[in-house]
Amino acid sequence: MKYVGAHVSAEGGVQNAPLNAHAIGAKAFAFFTKNQRQWFSNPLTKQSISEFRSNCEKFNYMPFQILPHDSYLINLGHPESEPLERSRASFLDEMKRCELLGLDRLNFHPGSHLNKIEPEICLARIAESINITLDKTSGVIAVIENTAGQGTNLGHKFEQLRYIIDRVEDKSRVGVCIDTCHAYTSGYDVKSGDGFRKTFELFDNVIGFSYLKGMHLNDSKKDFATRVDRHETLGNGFLGEESFIPLMNDNRFDNIPLILETPDENLWEEEIKRLYALIK
Repeated sequence: MKYVGAHVSAEGGVQNAPLNAHAIGAKAFAFFTKNQRQWFSNPLTKQSISEFRSNCEKFNYMPFQILPHDSYLINLGHPESEPLERSRASFLDEMKRCELLGLDRLNFHPGSHLNKIEPEICLARIAESINITLDKTSGVIAVIENTAGQGTNLGHKFEQLRYIIDRVEDKSRVGVCIDTCHAYTSGYDVKSGDGFRKTFELFDNVIGFSYLKGMHLNDSKKDFATRVDRHETLGNGFLGEESFIPLMNDNRFDNIPLILETPDENLWEEEIKRLYALIK
């Protein structure tokens, strides 16, 4: 079964995220467990945790349908020791928040070398950061998101994601999230039917579908292989709505959160319906 939703607001408290998801007819959702522009936030209260769990139960959201996202400030491959330690501490805090909320996965951007260390050293550092965090937590999968490769961001090639996975000690607690916009602008043709088939054949060979723990379904403001991360509403970008037909009709993408991060939240309810309408 397909579980399509969007990255909804948690303004006013995490307990509001499942309410906002239900209001747009989402069968899955993503959210920030704290302010994504801050390193640290106040701890979750017992009341907000209880209400979050209660609201998820009320609207039948199971952990596998929920894909929280960490702070944009975190760089688990940072070349400098002080920012790296701050990133690791913040990431650990995010994972512990997921534990408290009863969630089983946390989505994050892998990291950037900032032209100060070699890419492979940065990738190994990201894996080390994951290992440190997994050792201090339980039950939550670290879900690495592919990137567009903008600037010095790593994770824009399947081989880079695999490099990280190979160095994570507990393979049961690492996964990936594939963003369609990022994939397209990083150089994977997910637009044509043949391109989609070849892209995910390669994905399966390099990474494996057992590691796929979520998807971000976004159109792209920028063209193929530009390595620029700019999301667009479905059907209004270079991918186009028809590009999502193969995905919506492929059972390899069942039973994971399929999350819209398109720029106009007023269109999410309609976009969710349009995606389900693509199922033949």
